[in-house]
Amino acid sequence: MEHKLNADPAELAKFSALAHRWWDPESEFRPLHQINPLRLDWIDRQVGLQGKRVLDVGCGGGILADAMARKGADVLGIDLATKALKVAQLHALEAQTPRVAYREVSAEALAQEQPGAFDVVTCMEMLEHVPDPASVVCACQQLVKPGGWVFFSTINRNPKAFLFAIVGAEYVLQLLPKGTHEYAKFIKPSELAAYCRHAGLSLKGSCGMEYNPLTRRYWLSADTSVNYLLATQRADT
Repeated sequence: MEHKLNADPAELAKFSALAHRWWDPESEFRPLHQINPLRLDWIDRQVGLQGKRVLDVGCGGGILADAMARKGADVLGIDLATKALKVAQLHALEAQTPRVAYREVSAEALAQEQPGAFDVVTCMEMLEHVPDPASVVCACQQLVKPGGWVFFSTINRNPKAFLFAIVGAEYVLQLLPKGTHEYAKFIKPSELAAYCRHAGLSLKGSCGMEYNPLTRRYWLSADTSVNYLLATQRADT
């Protein structure tokens, strides 16, 4: 069965154009570098990454995939942005990161090829950039083993999220390039939870991520009104 490619060419081009700056911690990707230890620790505390086979969907330049491999996981990162993947591969070579590989393939296509192949699947800061996020959620469920865990992070859709994630982050503080996000593509936690339930994933936990522009510090909290993460688990059968 052929899948229509679930990707927006404009989104792929946007991230490909910035690919060479992915591993510069002072670049447009500074927020990803800053939040990475938070999301890595949150995942690791729940599943114990050491020795796990992990898939990172929408891996970009490999910031999270690389970090999970350094925690002892065997990691495959997948993306459809060719230049970002080349940057991820080059960084893995230069940094001699063990147990990490990258492929240019969609989650839907890989789900057909390797169903139930992974202990853990992560899909971070990606769902708000694809035309059909529910399709990605279903593919993640198909890719993880029965009893395995799937982690998502994205941005809520409400006036506060518009103010913080677009006006504040892109225009006032210039933490992100203008046009990084489109408000209509933001996803409410209730919507993402419904996608998960429909796909056969049980919600096991959630948290929010906050930012203080004065101290330039991020932290995890119970406030999911802007950025948030969900932990889900596939049923055993």
